[in-house]
Amino acid sequence: MTAMRKANAAYPFGFLDEYAKKEVRRTVLKAIAIPGYQVPYSSREMPMGRGFGTGGLQLTLSIIGEDDTLKVIDQGSDDSVNAVNLRSFIEMTCDGIDTTDITDKANLIQSRHRIPEKPLREDQIIVLQVPYPDPLVVVEPSEDKRKIMHGEADYSRLLVKLYEDIVKFDEITISHRYPTCINGHYVIDPSPIPRWDVPKLHQSKALVLLGAGREKKIYAVPPYTDAEPLAFDDMPFRVESFNDENGQRRCCDRCGDDTSFLDEFDGQGGEKVYQCSDSDWCREQSIAKGA
Repeated sequence: MTAMRKANAAYPFGFLDEYAKKEVRRTVLKAIAIPGYQVPYSSREMPMGRGFGTGGLQLTLSIIGEDDTLKVIDQGSDDSVNAVNLRSFIEMTCDGIDTTDITDKANLIQSRHRIPEKPLREDQIIVLQVPYPDPLVVVEPSEDKRKIMHGEADYSRLLVKLYEDIVKFDEITISHRYPTCINGHYVIDPSPIPRWDVPKLHQSKALVLLGAGREKKIYAVPPYTDAEPLAFDDMPFRVESFNDENGQRRCCDRCGDDTSFLDEFDGQGGEKVYQCSDSDWCREQSIAKGA
C-alpha cells in the first residue's frame, strides 16, 4: 500500500482538483441550509462506472481531511466488493487518513443502502449513495414540473400512488427508497435504505449527506431535523417485520441479537438463515454475548 501511495503522489489529496472540491462543499452548505432540497452540482467523472457510488464518493473526497477516520459499508457490510474497492480508492488518493470497520471509531461514514444500527453521534457524518434522488419521478417524468411540485410542496400525486398500493395490496408495499418529508416541506428519496432505517433520519444527531453522481444532485438532512415518512392516519408507516409464522421475532443466527435488521440466506438443506446486516453490530453483539 505504501508503494501504491507513492505511485499516486501526483494526484491531489482526495483525487478531485481543489476547484471541484470547493464546489461540492459549497453545494453541501446550501443543501444543509435548505433541508431536503436537491441542489444541482457539476458532477465529475470518476474512475468507476456511474451507479457505483460516484455521487457519494465525490462527497466523501470533498469533505475528508487528513485527521478523519473513514468507514465504508455496502448494505451493512465492510467486506463487500463495493465497500472494499471504494475504501481502497480513497486510501490511495487520501494519503494519511485512517480507515476502520468500527462505527464508533469513524467520524465519516460512506454507505450504500444502510445506516448503521448503532445511533450516530454529533461529531459523525454519514454519506449515502443515491441512484435516483427525486421521489416524484415515479409520478412525473418532467424535471421542470417536478421542481414546481417540490417548491409548492405538492405531493398529492405521490400520496395517490401510496393509496393505490393500499387498494391493491392492503398496505404500502414500498420496501426501500421510502418517500420521507424533511423539515415539514421537501419530500426526499432517502436512498435505497430499507424502511427499517428511515426512522433513524428523524432528529438524527449526525449530519446525513446524500449524493447522486449520475443525476448531479446533492441534498442533506441536517442534525436534529424532522424526517417523517409519508403515510396515512389509518395506515401508518411501519418498518419490516422479522417475526416467524408463530409471531416470534427472529434473531441473528450468528450473534443471537433480535433488535437489528436481518439478512436472509439459504442455508444447507434449504433452511433459511438469518444474520445481522450490519457486520460491525453483529461482531459487537457476538463479543458482548460471548458467542
